[in-house]
Amino acid sequence: MGKKETVYLIVFLIFILALLGALFVWPKNFNFPFLPKKEYKLGLDLKGGVRLLYQADLSGIPENERESVMLGLKDVIERRINIFGVREPRIQVQGEKLIVELAGVYDPKKAIEEIGKTPFLEFREERDEKEREKLLSQLKDKLKERLSQKEWEDLEKVGEQFPFLFVEKAKELKIDFEDPFFKKTPLTGRYLKGAKVDFNPTTFEPVVSLQFNEKGAKIFEKLTEKNVGKRLAIYIDGVLISSPVVKEKISGGRALIEGNFTAKEAEKLASNLNAGALPVPISLSSQDVIGPTLGKVCLEKSLKAGIFGLLAIFIFMILFYRMLGLIANLALIIYVIFVLAIFKLIGVTLTLAGIGGFILSIGMAIDANILIFSRMREEMNLKKSFSQSLKEGFSRAWPAIRDGNFTTLLVSLILFSFGTSFVKGFATTLSIGILTSLFTALVVTKYFLKCFEGTKLEKIIWLWK
Repeated sequence: MGKKETVYLIVFLIFILALLGALFVWPKNFNFPFLPKKEYKLGLDLKGGVRLLYQADLSGIPENERESVMLGLKDVIERRINIFGVREPRIQVQGEKLIVELAGVYDPKKAIEEIGKTPFLEFREERDEKEREKLLSQLKDKLKERLSQKEWEDLEKVGEQFPFLFVEKAKELKIDFEDPFFKKTPLTGRYLKGAKVDFNPTTFEPVVSLQFNEKGAKIFEKLTEKNVGKRLAIYIDGVLISSPVVKEKISGGRALIEGNFTAKEAEKLASNLNAGALPVPISLSSQDVIGPTLGKVCLEKSLKAGIFGLLAIFIFMILFYRMLGLIANLALIIYVIFVLAIFKLIGVTLTLAGIGGFILSIGMAIDANILIFSRMREEMNLKKSFSQSLKEGFSRAWPAIRDGNFTTLLVSLILFSFGTSFVKGFATTLSIGILTSLFTALVVTKYFLKCFEGTKLEKIIWLWK
């Protein structure tokens, strides 16, 4: 096969690849079984959905462990969301806040409910008598201030026999207080390895068996050793589930939750704990709902901006570069097809910022062609042949193209590493666009131009200059 035939074959393969890409990108009126069927993944701002802001309580976590705890919290929430099938959750950690974005969820109540069911598991140890009486006295004083004389006398009468009623009343009135009976320990759900339903061999009642990881097992062993003969309370979401008496030191990191469960309740609790016991408590601070109508309007405006930008580039290239501009426009169409196909194939989640990055990359894609064409014109002005000008144009423009695109890719990498989700979307689409533009400029445009070597059109100088 001769040199010319090789050029024509490569150009033919480029067109075939572009055609397949177009059929993959716009499959509406075609049904080819060999092409995968995929939809574009649209972000919250385009598809609509809900944004939830959670506040984590890190008061009991050492400063040097807070970052890892927040990352663990993010993993737990993400795993929980994936279990109930919300597509493409985007979860960010910002200090002590967790931002959860669920695209395509227009009724957020179910999502909020499910996330809320992710339990916070903690173990608390019994306070000594002196500490208990002190805190109980403080709690009584707070209750006395909030209740009427009769309400306080009735509560005090019953509370002397059942002191926990003081705690229940304080919770009901939402009074800030410290639990007089049990104090927090380092052992929480962050150390949980797994949970399953078992049955008490004596009573045959269902219980939930917990297995802690290696670090959790050591903490649990020290905790049981310290509290032999005392109660060790198990709380889930701040609610006391059970408070068994520790009979001996327990090694191996295995604990039981007994709470007069039905089999169904025990199974549900074990399932929720396996889905992810939260390492720290969280509370929903705010929620924002973005309707699909707003997302549709934004998408239409973004696409319109992209089309107008593309047309402006087409007109500019034809007016200033004539035949070279026409070839560059054809390469740019192929570039757009390739980039959209890549977005669809690898599942890039498109946001407004991401589409902005793509539109910007269209302008940058033509930049490499302009550098090449300018060098070609300079060579032609020196009376060099079309083939020589083509060769020199690409070789002399390459250093400027390489350096310009490398620095932009470097900035994109920095944006992706340190930016928020929207900035990452911008950086991702821009990077894909830059890499694809290098291919279309250095391969597609080059072989299109090679097709004119040795033809009559190459002799018509005004077409190229």
